[in-house]
Amino acid sequence: MSTAPLRPVAARRATFPDNNDPSAECMSGVGAVRDAWLGHGLRAWPSDRTTAESAVETLYRRSGFREPEFVWVPSPPAGSDLIAVEGLATTLSFAGDRVECVSVRIATMLSESRRRMDTLIARGRSDWPHERRAIETARAQSPDDSARVGISPNAIIRAAVWDSLRTSLFDGVAAAMRTLMPAVVGGVSWYGQQEAHRVAFYDTYRRFGLARFRSDDVELLDLHTALTGATGWWWAFDNVCVMAERPTALHTEPIPGRVHNERRLHHPDAPALEFEDGHLLFVHHGTIVPDWVVLEPTVERIARERNVEVRRCAIERIGWDTYIDEAGLALIDRADDPGNVGHTLQLYVISDGWGRSDHILLAVNGSPERDGRRRRYGIYVPTRISSALDAAAWTYGINGTDYARLVRRT
Repeated sequence: MSTAPLRPVAARRATFPDNNDPSAECMSGVGAVRDAWLGHGLRAWPSDRTTAESAVETLYRRSGFREPEFVWVPSPPAGSDLIAVEGLATTLSFAGDRVECVSVRIATMLSESRRRMDTLIARGRSDWPHERRAIETARAQSPDDSARVGISPNAIIRAAVWDSLRTSLFDGVAAAMRTLMPAVVGGVSWYGQQEAHRVAFYDTYRRFGLARFRSDDVELLDLHTALTGATGWWWAFDNVCVMAERPTALHTEPIPGRVHNERRLHHPDAPALEFEDGHLLFVHHGTIVPDWVVLEPTVERIARERNVEVRRCAIERIGWDTYIDEAGLALIDRADDPGNVGHTLQLYVISDGWGRSDHILLAVNGSPERDGRRRRYGIYVPTRISSALDAAAWTYGINGTDYARLVRRT
């Protein structure tokens, strides 16, 4: 357990690059702000407990509740276990026919604040269909390039900040952490550092002078900022707040083909995510896998594995050439790849170890990776396909004749 005196939260706020010019031409600064928030979301060292507790105490008071007793646990799974053992999720307060527990009040307060800020932001938008098209364009290019072609700041911020950080942190890291926990965890979970996309989105509008929020919403934004920069997951109950420590190890890599510094969990030979109490995850290029895939992949284990994605990751770990040789795969067909000059398509029969056979197309990526190499990859295709060209065409939803006319694929 840990208690701390109340200290001003604003004084401990994270620092970010300053850019007070709201013009679209200066949207290049959006990337620097996003990356600062990404750094907070991927942080893997002990929480700043003083700042975190101070922010939570303020949220309790604003919700009409007394400051709670803080209980710190070494990981989110440990938090869910504690909640279940102590029966904390069943200690709810009622007012008439409504649940009036502190978590509901905090969630409502934050939701209403976001709704007010969204209303202010919406006043600067163009018509929504046009805005959606602009966001799609902004997702595929840098903020600088988007600004040069007249994409609105709203679309740039949505693509480069909200979408990017949500992909990396909320849909990536937080989703992976949830796999370590029971399907149902009592109470409302706040994800701390993995909620950076919500805070960064509104902070970017404030930072660039694109919206002027109400003072009470700014204060709540500061509190949420403090929590995002200070700690990991937490759960609020009427008298107790359960706070989970951040990971001790968190490893990521860039997501290929993305332009807004989107990241995914990955480590080539160790857990990608690890907590002090031993909870951990092995992740291969964003796919959660058993430890053997990373530590000791073998042809025999691959043959026994039912999950197609896990098999694919294990094969990539040992390399396709090694796997083809050691597994004795039968080559059905080979052809020059018309969409990737200088490379070949190879179609193999592979046994899944459970009495079934599949066909795998082995191809070479049409575009180089960040290190300049072209990655070989395998794709499972229907067993009715016996031509390498037809297999490649199937992946694009066309026939082999049309694929043969391609100039180049990517």
